[in-house]
Amino acid sequence: MTSWIRMLQYEESTGYLRQLYDRVKGPENSIDNVMKAHSLRPHTMEGHSALYKSVLHHTGNSTPVWFLECLGIYTSLANRCDYSVAHHFAGLTRLLKDEARAKAIYEALAAGAPERAFEGRELALLRYVRKLTLAPQKMEEADVKACREAGCSDEDIFEANQVCAYFNYSNRLLNGLGVTTKGDLLGFSPPNTDKLDDWEHQ
Repeated sequence: MTSWIRMLQYEESTGYLRQLYDRVKGPENSIDNVMKAHSLRPHTMEGHSALYKSVLHHTGNSTPVWFLECLGIYTSLANRCDYSVAHHFAGLTRLLKDEARAKAIYEALAAGAPERAFEGRELALLRYVRKLTLAPQKMEEADVKACREAGCSDEDIFEANQVCAYFNYSNRLLNGLGVTTKGDLLGFSPPNTDKLDDWEHQ
């Protein structure tokens, strides 16, 4: 089972849905289940793909993509979203080209102890997204100030904020509909460009 609701396969798609599937497809017309989950209301897939591209794979961001992936993984671990963790850990491993380092990062994040693999501004941002995910009602200006004191610019903080917000949205989409990675090709991602519709998996 790939989800608790019906999802249209690429071969079943027509019109607007086929156009969107063609935008986000991977090798051999493969479509990740996170996108297929939108197939009954394709307009929501357009919004999702644009947000994903904006926060993780847009040249307007200054934070390295591998660290944006770490922020997303840490958010997803907090939400216990196995789908996002599996996909984005595979992406992190591919980006780092260092399986040992990727494994050490994952183990630190999974233990809720990012200080085992990070320090300084990166550690501050990881702590920021963790609190924002688990206790959003307790956020205060001091949380932003702590990031600044660790060397983060407001731009850095905003990018981390947007990654966290995106993954909280995506995690709830996936967990709420029982979406699994069955049949997905892990580790693929869109290219880093300045176009929101340039989304085809590489």
